[in-house]
Amino acid sequence: MTEFERGTDGPKVIVVGVDGSESSLRAAAYAAGLARRQRALLAMVYVQPVMVAGAALGAPVAGTTDEVAESLIREIRAAAERVRHIYDVRWEFHTFRGDPYNGLVEAADQLTADAVVVGASEQAGHRLVGSVAVRLVKAGRWPVTVVP
Repeated sequence: MTEFERGTDGPKVIVVGVDGSESSLRAAAYAAGLARRQRALLAMVYVQPVMVAGAALGAPVAGTTDEVAESLIREIRAAAERVRHIYDVRWEFHTFRGDPYNGLVEAADQLTADAVVVGASEQAGHRLVGSVAVRLVKAGRWPVTVVP
């Protein structure tokens, strides 16, 4: 009979979706605390939207979403630098392209996530169609934490 080891089986990779919204930044802060306590890798993921309509009209969509990604990474690095003497969190930043749900699924699969953290949707229309968080929970492939 094997003996159970308490506290040794926590997540090793935590994926958190970030897009610059207040709820995604709260989710990142929550996930960072979880990663620190569990000594897990924090994988911050920005999913660059593919806007077919904008591209068809000649809008520089890829450049715009690249700028958002660069802005997010600067903000995350600055925040990590401010607390580096207090908290020691291993983290990475990844970008994927596509819609947020499929991008986060792809990220969680590729990074072999043990847990996924997302912010609650701030859009009223998601009550009818379903938010990314609800879709991730329904997928049932990882524990999902939704941060308000």
